[in-house]
Amino acid sequence: MADPQERFRDFLRSEKYRHRISQIAVVGSTSLIVDFEDLLATDSEFAENVVKKPDEYLAYSNRAAIAQLQIEAPEYAAEIEAVDVRFRKLPDAQPLRALGSRDIGKLVMVEGIIVRATPTRPLVTRAAFRCKRCGIISYIDQTTPFLTAPIACSNPTCNSKGPFDFVQEESSFIDSQEIRIQERPEDLPPGQLPRWTNIKLVGRDLVDVARPGDLVSVIGIVRAAAPTLPRVGKLRTFRLHLDGNFIDVLSKEPETIPASPEEEKQIIDLSRDPWVHRKIIRSIAPSIYGYEHIKEAIMYLLFGGIPKQLPDISVRGEMNVLLVGDPGTAKSQLLQYVARIAPRGLYTSGRGTTAAGLTAAVLRERGGGMTLEAGALVLADKGCACIDEIDKMRPEDRVAIHEAMEQHTVSVAKGGIVATLNARTAILAAANPALGRYEPYRTVAENIVLPITILSRFDLIFVLRDMPEKELDTKMSEHILELHKSRAVPVEPPIPPDLLRKYVSYTKNVKPMLTDEAVQRLRDFYLEMRSASDTEGSPIAITARQLESLVRLAEARARAAFRKEVSAEDAEAAISIMRRSLGEVGIDLSSHKLDIDIIMTGKPKSVRDKLQVMLSILLEMEKETGIVEKSALIERLTTEHEISAGEAERLIGQLTKDGTIYSPREGYLKKT
Repeated sequence: MADPQERFRDFLRSEKYRHRISQIAVVGSTSLIVDFEDLLATDSEFAENVVKKPDEYLAYSNRAAIAQLQIEAPEYAAEIEAVDVRFRKLPDAQPLRALGSRDIGKLVMVEGIIVRATPTRPLVTRAAFRCKRCGIISYIDQTTPFLTAPIACSNPTCNSKGPFDFVQEESSFIDSQEIRIQERPEDLPPGQLPRWTNIKLVGRDLVDVARPGDLVSVIGIVRAAAPTLPRVGKLRTFRLHLDGNFIDVLSKEPETIPASPEEEKQIIDLSRDPWVHRKIIRSIAPSIYGYEHIKEAIMYLLFGGIPKQLPDISVRGEMNVLLVGDPGTAKSQLLQYVARIAPRGLYTSGRGTTAAGLTAAVLRERGGGMTLEAGALVLADKGCACIDEIDKMRPEDRVAIHEAMEQHTVSVAKGGIVATLNARTAILAAANPALGRYEPYRTVAENIVLPITILSRFDLIFVLRDMPEKELDTKMSEHILELHKSRAVPVEPPIPPDLLRKYVSYTKNVKPMLTDEAVQRLRDFYLEMRSASDTEGSPIAITARQLESLVRLAEARARAAFRKEVSAEDAEAAISIMRRSLGEVGIDLSSHKLDIDIIMTGKPKSVRDKLQVMLSILLEMEKETGIVEKSALIERLTTEHEISAGEAERLIGQLTKDGTIYSPREGYLKKT
């Protein structure tokens, strides 16, 4: 039987691998990537042995690779001394929870999400020790986790048992890193917690390849190590970890998901379809009936606008959308669908979410140092975070979202770690009205238990109301019953979900520019809305924040059609959906005019004017009497300013709640 090393050399002599070996010298690498299926097709017996006895057969492979490199590039081979063979794509991936004692010492492939990664640290491979007695240096190859010193001096005349000094300059080091990967949520059996395993990566080509949040496939040798307890010794139960041989990032940046030539052709054909926007809208959550305008908003959110990095400021490109609605209006279903379809989508629900879970947690390492673990908004960087029941979150945890929504960063200053992490994520949030159902005669700020600081950061806010309407209810009931009867989607989506995800990723490479016509339309709309506020006492209908939102919406629509320019048609569509959103939530209920202050400050202008009138009367009366009688104040408001007694009571309650006035004793008021 042929020597295994020679058999692997025969395999490396093929055209493909001779080219790869010569490439090593060109790029200055020390590793050779071998596709496992090529080896399986050429020499199945050797491939089986690589899986069963990886330590032995990887050594044969490495020796064969350096021997072949000596032929292809002799000078480079003399310079690097060794080549690491990395095997890519084993036939089947082993589930993380199936790793057990029978896998110890075998080569396996596992897939999961990186949840933690240590910094890169140098690891000594060959340590040099100087004998303190005679000064001779001895070299010891290091294989264990602890630094091993020589038993005796290598100088025969000295032969001393020590002591020895470690000589750093003469020793050889290599980069190392430890990562932890966790099962993907979709692979979890019911009622189980996700399992994780640690992976040790050694070598310049393996460290820092992937970051927390990346979905990876890792090939490595399963090892077992016994934990040591102080003063007791090693335990009988061992812990499994992997010694990484190759790491492949399955989803890094959404833009870099490669599409196959057939998929690329499908994507290009789809982008040329004149009805591409309608098709995308109909493909978003096809099982949910209606909500065309909300699905259109979700389409804009998925594609996103263009972030602008200016010398002094940066303007975000991702959009934030809020859905406020009665119970049972399919908000959570929409959110979960978007989390599945978006590249790097994450779903989280309000009550079980903390500030550290959303942003970043500072954890204490075993060695005593502190390390950062990325939270949901950081993991969804360049993706989409869906936050359900945002109104149920604790106020101190909700504060964590402020910075991520506008600045797209997460700043941490805890335990000696001061860091700013990227969180360039689009946020799709859902909230229930405070009183169970949305009250149309109350403002949006009164309907939701959300601070105004968060409300004003949403580009679009939509209200989903459950109103009895015979025709709509008939169609809805038919749709739902058909779905349960046939157990399939009643309407087949025009674009399959996998292709839609690839399409969203593919279009991220195009950065549409605003045309003069689009700029003109947006300017006209903005000025028209602002001029409506010119007349004395009119509410402000729109602010510069909404103008930026309009630009993002128009860019997202152009990107959805894979166009390099934002047309006037895109601007019109953006204006139309913005009008719809403002019409639902930004209407002053007493004057029936658009009033952006409802979203920006929580109080419409008409209410603020009345509060101002009331305060001025109160101050005037306070100067005369020192303390104001409540009944006298209400009487003056009703006679002089035609404010009804009930409304006056409500205004007094509002000012008391805000802490502007207080009641020193029953029936009397005073300014604070």
